Amino acid sequence: MGFVVSALFRRSAATFVATGLVAVGLVACGSGQDDTDPGEPNDKIITVYSGRNEKLVKPLLERFTEQTGIEIRPRYATTAQLAAQLVEEGDRSPADIFFAQDAGALGTVAKQGMFATLPESSTGKVTETYRARSGQWVGVSARSRVLVYNADQVPADQLPTSVFDLTGPDWKGKVALAPTNASFQAFVTAIRVQHGDQRAKDFLSGLKANEAQIRDNNIRIVEAVDAGEVPMGLVNHYYLGAIAEEQGSTPEALKAKLHFFPDGDTGALVNIAGVGVLNRAAEDADAQAFVDFLLGAEAQRYFAEETFEYPVVTGVPGPTYVPPLADLKVPAIDLNDLDTLEATVAMITDSGLVP
Repeated sequence: MGFVVSALFRRSAATFVATGLVAVGLVACGSGQDDTDPGEPNDKIITVYSGRNEKLVKPLLERFTEQTGIEIRPRYATTAQLAAQLVEEGDRSPADIFFAQDAGALGTVAKQGMFATLPESSTGKVTETYRARSGQWVGVSARSRVLVYNADQVPADQLPTSVFDLTGPDWKGKVALAPTNASFQAFVTAIRVQHGDQRAKDFLSGLKANEAQIRDNNIRIVEAVDAGEVPMGLVNHYYLGAIAEEQGSTPEALKAKLHFFPDGDTGALVNIAGVGVLNRAAEDADAQAFVDFLLGAEAQRYFAEETFEYPVVTGVPGPTYVPPLADLKVPAIDLNDLDTLEATVAMITDSGLVP
């Protein structure tokens, strides 16, 4: 699976938005943009800004159209780029739905007052942990941050007990990161929320000083760890399943293994992919149908079986190679608080981790 990598690293919110617009404009060319008047929802057509990778979710979107007859006009880019574009477009946006990779980007757009409140019949399907307090966005799948490691190079009894241990001398030059990835950005935001900005800055500068190995994205990290090129890396859990599928193997057969940080460590953050409905589509039954489809059994099984994420609706089992979502020892972080993306982007940039 090719996953689009965020390129939005600038030192101010203004430049952040401007860069996002340029990047999205380039990505969106030929992506089925809707040139109709953005002032009214289209009948049987919805425009979805998707921060989820096209290869990842296109089959699911096509299935929705097959079942409902509602056409989707997607615009694909990174979640951060599309959040920036939505904020810049404001009420002029043609988007009906924002399908985002993480809660922070959804919160960023929600803070601008751009989302309609979703009905309880939708949000009530998901535990409060994975939806907005305001009811303006809802998670549709979940993923845990993990340490992927090569079992031939790192004995299980020597694994770090905290993500903060990775700045220590034992792991110098041995840890791979994807600092331009949205999930890494959300994880750093979680450090800021739980431990304060200074702890986050110290962690990032510590990784830089410890010669962290930089990769373009999480897939490249898992591939490198499995091949023995680097002993370990910070990723989301589901990439191991993706790599195994690409290789025609199973997660259990790979050299790469997953380590879930224990005891509620920040490195064990569980984030969501989710959706919000833009105000322009507040009364659009087609937009609401899309939300309900993503929360339905078929889509939830798709996330578990095809993208190896955790379902967020009860009754649908998760991937077999990871612990159940309910058994994870997650940090005490409210996903609603991960909405300061610009500040995190600037902090990562200032750390020197971005090539």
